Amino acid sequence: MRTLYVVTHPEATHHVEGVVGGWHDSHLTPAGLRAADAIARALRDRIPEDTEVEVHSSDLHRTRETADAIAALFHVKPHLDPRLREKSYGEAGGRPQEWLDRRFVPPPPTGERMDHDEGVPGSETKLAWARRLYEATDAILAGPCAHQIVVTHGGSITFVIAAWIKVPLASADHVSFRAPSGSITTLHEDDFFHNRQLTTLGDTAHLTGSSTSQRRS
Repeated sequence: MRTLYVVTHPEATHHVEGVVGGWHDSHLTPAGLRAADAIARALRDRIPEDTEVEVHSSDLHRTRETADAIAALFHVKPHLDPRLREKSYGEAGGRPQEWLDRRFVPPPPTGERMDHDEGVPGSETKLAWARRLYEATDAILAGPCAHQIVVTHGGSITFVIAAWIKVPLASADHVSFRAPSGSITTLHEDDFFHNRQLTTLGDTAHLTGSSTSQRRS
């Protein structure tokens, strides 16, 4: 039996500054740090004591800070993987959101969506973004640990889940799983059939009273 807990980092400085996140290396706000502690306590309550736990995280500051809070309660060191980062928005990263909004070319409803050019220099295509998340998820699942925590971003969680349920990469062009910042998504694989479930998506019950807003990561 394996359970994967996928965490989207809580409120970061780019949220309150109104700038594009992506690979822009923002930090958690004071509210975000409190939420990270709440996430850690919620996970500690869900995972049995004396159970081996791994923590995997995007290497950006906002996810590292979240992973550090979690790892401290489990007395482990987080594994940092740049493949778990949010989508790169190229030249838009760290700029005002309106700068990106004026230039962004959305994908067409049909036809080529994965390798679509969004009109922002240096921005990743959906294909490149999804491919690295699939690779990161496959690498995590190659290990035998039964309880694994993955700290990533609100956009990238789509492809962690898609890889988990084995959606072919070529078929991920319309896939979207929305989870608010600071949330916990639970993925479970049973021992008998080895079916993979999406048990809960974007749970934020642990954030009650933490004074953090729920935003895209």
